[in-house]
Amino acid sequence: MVFSKEDNILIKSLYETKGYGARKLLKEFPQKNWTKGGLDSLITKLRSTGDIVRKQGSGRPRSTRTDEALAEVADLVLSQEDKPQTHRSTRQISCETGISRTTVMCIIYDLQLQCLKKRRAQELTAANKVTRLTRSKHLLRRYSKSAVDLIWFTDEKVFTIIAAPSNAQNDRVYAPKSSRKKYVTAERLLRTRSRFCKSLIVKAITSEALTDTKFYYQ
Repeated sequence: MVFSKEDNILIKSLYETKGYGARKLLKEFPQKNWTKGGLDSLITKLRSTGDIVRKQGSGRPRSTRTDEALAEVADLVLSQEDKPQTHRSTRQISCETGISRTTVMCIIYDLQLQCLKKRRAQELTAANKVTRLTRSKHLLRRYSKSAVDLIWFTDEKVFTIIAAPSNAQNDRVYAPKSSRKKYVTAERLLRTRSRFCKSLIVKAITSEALTDTKFYYQ
């Protein structure tokens, strides 16, 4: 069991001043969720060494999470500055290095890295960036600061009226096991839609506040 720094100080103080053993500590501090085995090990260490600090170099030396493995995983999990999007997944790193995937995750934790989920975004080429910068500067020259409040923006949302989008994986029909599929009526089994579905556009025009919603039928 791993004890916090405050727990170690408390246990050491009570053992040295009042002679508390494992059972007495469990009885006095039931909210700590300590275990008798963990307390016995800690008290045994106090008796033999007089301290609870782990000696440097003690314990079994690391055989997998070595400095070389950390450097190798760091090189594969991070994209290089001159080679973007060249990082490997944990599964790929495990296959390339022969290190188990669990150990790879532990090494990533040792490197103090966090996992971020990618999001979809519009790809901008160098020409797109130049065009956006040019047009932004043109808008700044065209409109004064006092004219910004007079600029109107529009947004819209299209709703399909007849055949709304559906997930075929979740749209199921349940029938008795004794009945065969061909005997299920078409109205229950088939999901039909017209060639060109009617739709409704909801459009809102805003300036400094929301205005009345406008509806347009197609």
